[in-house]
Amino acid sequence: MKPTLQAGLRQTSKFEVTRDRTIDFMGEKARVYATPMLVRDVETACRDLLLAHLDAGEDSVGTRIELDHLAATLMGMPVELDIELVEVKGRAVTFKVEGRDSVDPICRATHQRFIVDVAQTEKRLASKAAKAGLA
Repeated sequence: MKPTLQAGLRQTSKFEVTRDRTIDFMGEKARVYATPMLVRDVETACRDLLLAHLDAGEDSVGTRIELDHLAATLMGMPVELDIELVEVKGRAVTFKVEGRDSVDPICRATHQRFIVDVAQTEKRLASKAAKAGLA
């Protein structure tokens, strides 16, 4: 981790709700931003903020997310996720997230990630795969 990894870092992620981010089970007239895709976008936005402050060979994995999905966002609407790094505790980091579309606030979230060494993680996963008979 670089010394720049400190609480108070902020970043805004902007994107459009595309078809692949929407639900399909209520028909075309009800295509709205799917909660699982919102969770993915929160995780991705937080990871993107971290990457600029990690050393080569480091990355992060999500360990916890608590999310309130507050309003429906229609397909084609813009979304902004405001990300703030609120705590760094060793390799554990915590983010506060607020999201909005062009009309409403759409989410509030707390997300935790853990910084990992990619090579060590690959070794650990290979060992688990071998124990599970997947190697």
